[in-house]
Amino acid sequence: MKILVAKDAGYCFGVRDAVNLAKKSGDDFQEVYMLGDIVHNERVVEDLSKTGSKVVASLDDIPEDKPVLFRAHGTNPEIWKEAQKKKLNIIDATCPLVTEIHEEIKMLESENRKTIIIGDHGHDEVVGIAAQVKKPIIISNVEEAKALGRMRKAGVVSQSTQMIENVQEIMSILMSKVFDLRFVNTICYPTRKNHEQIKELSKIVDVMIIIGSFTSANSKRLTQLAKQRNENSYQVVDELDLKSEWFEGVDKVGISAGASTPDNIIQSVTKHIKNLSN
Repeated sequence: MKILVAKDAGYCFGVRDAVNLAKKSGDDFQEVYMLGDIVHNERVVEDLSKTGSKVVASLDDIPEDKPVLFRAHGTNPEIWKEAQKKKLNIIDATCPLVTEIHEEIKMLESENRKTIIIGDHGHDEVVGIAAQVKKPIIISNVEEAKALGRMRKAGVVSQSTQMIENVQEIMSILMSKVFDLRFVNTICYPTRKNHEQIKELSKIVDVMIIIGSFTSANSKRLTQLAKQRNENSYQVVDELDLKSEWFEGVDKVGISAGASTPDNIIQSVTKHIKNLSN
């Protein structure tokens, strides 16, 4: 059995840097506090908790002498202000590409445009982007775009991990509804590369495996991309989710992983599939 692993599977640089910063902060301060999970991966959160990373619901839950780490997804400016007012030690792990989206949407608003975000409702990154401006519109799918009324002037950004097909379909509808429309393509480069590799890989293998938490919108999108091209596509959290019957009579297996999946889980899944073929 031949196993092909996508070149850009797993951690993007923003997530890798945030996780490493959390580990270092845990070592330096014994404890580091976060408002919510640092990434959408249970194994990563569990491993970090052993090195001093603690998840809290509010800044009030953080001891005065301990740092708060703002996650890769981005943070509401009001929480920044509150943390500064409390004089907390702030460690900023925001992905630079997410920070760019924050700046882009503020620029669009400064041009007196209605701001629109193409992204998943309630997702941490989308919540952070929306907090940068007043009353943005969040659109997750074509149906929501069709329900919008006509506008004179609008500006659009997208969640960094959106599928380009979804963005294109929504934009084609917005073009018919907005007289003066400006779009900034904020799908991040690592996401685009991983999506393209999965599209190609899933077409040339017998079975496609996507590794990622089911709490991760990014991983679920990758699975959707694979399934559209190969019906024998499966999402797993780790090697324990693999089923031997998936690989019976199979010559080629493709593997990719979501942006919040660490290298060690990809390696464990790959090793387990190899063992199944022996």
